Amino acid sequence: MSAPEILHENGVTIVELGKSYQRLGEDRISEVSKVLMEASQAEPPLVLIDLSQTEFFSSSFIEVLFRVWNRIQPREGGRFALCGLTPYCAEVLQVTNLDKLWEIYETRDAALQALPSHAA
Repeated sequence: MSAPEILHENGVTIVELGKSYQRLGEDRISEVSKVLMEASQAEPPLVLIDLSQTEFFSSSFIEVLFRVWNRIQPREGGRFALCGLTPYCAEVLQVTNLDKLWEIYETRDAALQALPSHAA
């Protein structure tokens, strides 16, 4: 299985989980956490996580997302966003009210248009 891919586009660091991360259970958290923590150190602190291939994630993944957001959010110009949520994943974030805390975009293109326009 391939590791999550880190891409850079228009000043935004994109973490693309890909098809091998269709189900993000406890068995995958360690490797995903490592990549996301690395991405959270990006300059500028604009991080987008593309979940378009992820159909399920565990509560441990939500904890990892929260830790990443906590690292990015206080930094000057820090922005953390998710895109491409499948219906199940979107519902989980709605039920937990995290959709009100985090920026969520339907597509990667929509996120890339919005993120740099608000950078400090």
